[in-house]
Amino acid sequence: MNQSKKFSIKARFKSFYFAFQGLKVFFKTQHNSWIHAVAALVVIFLGFILKVDITEWCWLVTVISMVFITELLNTAIEFLCDFVSPGIHPQIKKIKDISAAAVLIAAIAAVVVGVIIFLPKIVV
Repeated sequence: MNQSKKFSIKARFKSFYFAFQGLKVFFKTQHNSWIHAVAALVVIFLGFILKVDITEWCWLVTVISMVFITELLNTAIEFLCDFVSPGIHPQIKKIKDISAAAVLIAAIAAVVVGVIIFLPKIVV
């Protein structure tokens, strides 16, 4: 990276453009992205209906973000692995499996937080 470049508002906006391009690729290529998006919308809807408090909103936003971040990183790792090793390779399989496991753990954590927040409001 060239450190001698001066600060530029145009370059900052360009970085946002690239990030949105990444989201576009993510939603166009990853079926799970849509599952996560629908789940997030359901959680947000339930949050409003069941009147969750500010702390609960913070937890919900945290776990929703965590799931999307891990899924985005998993996708980036998979794209990189496919580029580096287009064929089947046992080490690449381990890398992909481990990054998928990160998404699984994030999703499980999100479900647990959702149950902790919503179950008492539904069962009452």
